[in-house]
Amino acid sequence: MINPFKIFSSVSYIALISFCLAFIGCTQHQIPNVSTVVELSDEQLLDSVQYYTFQYFWDGAESNSGMAPERIHLDGNYPDNDQSIITTGGTGMGLIGILGAIDRDWITRNQARIRFEKMVAFLEKADRWHGIWPHWLDGKTGRVKPFSPKDNGADLVESAFLIQGLLAVREYFKDGSEEEKSLASRIDKLWREMEWDFHTRDGQKVLYWHWSPNFAWDMNFALEGYNEALITYILAASSPTHPIAPEVYHQGWARNGNIKASGISPFGFPLQLKHNGAEEYGGPLFWAHYSYLSLNPKGLRDQYADYWQENRNQTLINRAWCINNSGNFEGYGEDLWGLTASYSINFYDAHRPGNDTGVISPTAAVSSIVYTPAESMKVIRNLYENYGDKVFGKYGFFDAMSPHHDFFPQRYLAIDQGPMVTMIENYRSELGWRLFMNAPEVKEGLDRLGFSYQIPS
Repeated sequence: MINPFKIFSSVSYIALISFCLAFIGCTQHQIPNVSTVVELSDEQLLDSVQYYTFQYFWDGAESNSGMAPERIHLDGNYPDNDQSIITTGGTGMGLIGILGAIDRDWITRNQARIRFEKMVAFLEKADRWHGIWPHWLDGKTGRVKPFSPKDNGADLVESAFLIQGLLAVREYFKDGSEEEKSLASRIDKLWREMEWDFHTRDGQKVLYWHWSPNFAWDMNFALEGYNEALITYILAASSPTHPIAPEVYHQGWARNGNIKASGISPFGFPLQLKHNGAEEYGGPLFWAHYSYLSLNPKGLRDQYADYWQENRNQTLINRAWCINNSGNFEGYGEDLWGLTASYSINFYDAHRPGNDTGVISPTAAVSSIVYTPAESMKVIRNLYENYGDKVFGKYGFFDAMSPHHDFFPQRYLAIDQGPMVTMIENYRSELGWRLFMNAPEVKEGLDRLGFSYQIPS
């Protein structure tokens, strides 16, 4: 079927939206190559991108669990026949996008509640250890799908990404109907059953990422900053039942203060924190996204950093690197930048300044729209208008692209679609930030760790 956002330039936007909603099945088919592109305002363009990306978590959800598949390949070529594998963290990243779809009248409140109830029922029975879920689950059975040979148990970071989204859902529904209150109560029970303190590995002053029922702590991955895992410590300190002590954050995550950087200012944008393994230019851009899908970076400060400034500067460094384009990659510029982890010419790569293969990940600039709205909109408009269906399909922008390598895979990953749909909504309404930051336990946890913060009105 045709793409309702690419019909005729004379068609009004209201007519286009009405057309799309009347023929919502259009998202179940490949978008054809249409030569005439409707000229959309920025708001209309964001509506288009947000709507289609939301569909990854709605029409694209795994049928039994209602949760997000790890990946969707429109080319049908899946590794290890993993179409039924769902991602815990990736699901959590998209939940605020579903809430935004309610407020934008793309789905009803009741439809969303029913979908969330399906997810919660699945999670209540799925494999977990000390209340912590694994990275991957089989959506048909709820049993763990090992992420790697010894990564077949509790994944604290992915579970943090999941529960941050679920807590936003809880806050959205907690004062609603009896059915909605019941949903909120069931989410609260899952939250209370998460034993964050267990992951201090017998009381050490740091959190550990993985625990396996077969290999215990053999993965031996201590969560030390700075990377994408700040939200894990915030939630661990906020737990009403199994909280960590503040010194676990300060001695573990912050490395007794050694997390602070000094004199690092690439392209004139200073970094306050040492980015693990990427100190010179900062890490891949998902480090500025994953923890801040619900945690409001505006006004967020502790003794180590101003996190709004850190994330904005990391984004501007990433952009400046691409504009500088020392690798002479085709297409790079003010309207095509953004390096982060995604599919790549070598299957998968954590692209960043200093590790640049000429592959742009649309999620990098799109999810950074909260930090760099004008700069991100240039990329969104360039991708949508000048590359068309080479980079945009039924679930929004594909995961990666490279004009230099003629690389345009029609593939999606949940962990890249989720930040896009959620950060666009946060940019437009601050919905996710407002819900999460109003959770009483979160405010208590931030206070315990010495943060100052803002709660959106």
